[in-house]
Amino acid sequence: MKKLIPVITIFVLLLTACGGGAAQPTAISLPTAAPTAADNAAQQPNAGKAGDVQTSPADAMQMAFVPSGSFYMGGVDTDAQPDEKPAHNVTMSGFWMDKLEVTNGMYTLCIKAGKCTPPREFKSSTRKNYFGNADFADFPVINVSWGDADNYCQWAGRRLPTEAEWEYAARGSADYRRFPWGDQSPSSQANFNYSVRDTAKVGSYPAGASPFGILDMAGNVWEWVADYYDPNYYGGSPSQNPTGPSVAVGQGLRRVLRGGSWVENFKDLRVSNRGYASSPDLTADSQSAKYKGEANDHTGFRCAANAGN
Repeated sequence: MKKLIPVITIFVLLLTACGGGAAQPTAISLPTAAPTAADNAAQQPNAGKAGDVQTSPADAMQMAFVPSGSFYMGGVDTDAQPDEKPAHNVTMSGFWMDKLEVTNGMYTLCIKAGKCTPPREFKSSTRKNYFGNADFADFPVINVSWGDADNYCQWAGRRLPTEAEWEYAARGSADYRRFPWGDQSPSSQANFNYSVRDTAKVGSYPAGASPFGILDMAGNVWEWVADYYDPNYYGGSPSQNPTGPSVAVGQGLRRVLRGGSWVENFKDLRVSNRGYASSPDLTADSQSAKYKGEANDHTGFRCAANAGN
């Protein structure tokens, strides 16, 4: 950690010297996602319809509209864990969800704008130069805390998705699928189980798209969501637009992680699987690990936005 502060300072200075401030976002060229057919959910008036895509002016992120509807949330298969139960019916309002995980290139724009701090480390599992390297601009940003992810989404005019929004966007409402693409165990649909021993370029697994055409919701990197983690929350969660516990439950300010990563096996890629890690605790000593929150080389995030945004 002693060497990280001067490195970060130099990095920020280099960004500023290289035209920081008015940087223009560049859209990522996406493969055709399969499947692309959205669920037969009710469509929210004046807020988009299933299949609609819009592009964020802040970072050129493509966003898919997820229409209002109901779905069965929680574990419904033999691998379901106690914190995924009881499975329950949830009704959701429509919203927009990023089609991709936020990339290194996108996150750099936020740093240049003075609204984000650099990732905790610039390396990945097998790459010494990852963040800030043009070769990996379209790869997911990692080594970021929940607070970093929250700051980014606010800068981009969006927000972190709720846990319910994330699962609905991954599962859809048509069936009780285990994975975004259906019930088939993953092979070419995701980056998981150390198959490439590191992150992959976002959008590299179109066969793993969700019913709404959203990519990388299984594998590649875990994704921070807005909710505090409570293993027993499903026992009494609201049936409409749940937003998670109102306060932190248990030890530390734990927040929910979703989707699994390049590290996990197929069971952790299930749409109902729940992970967690500690978010920053700003009441702790500013030099402590609690203050900074957790961050690692297999966790990133994506953003969401209310319908009409």
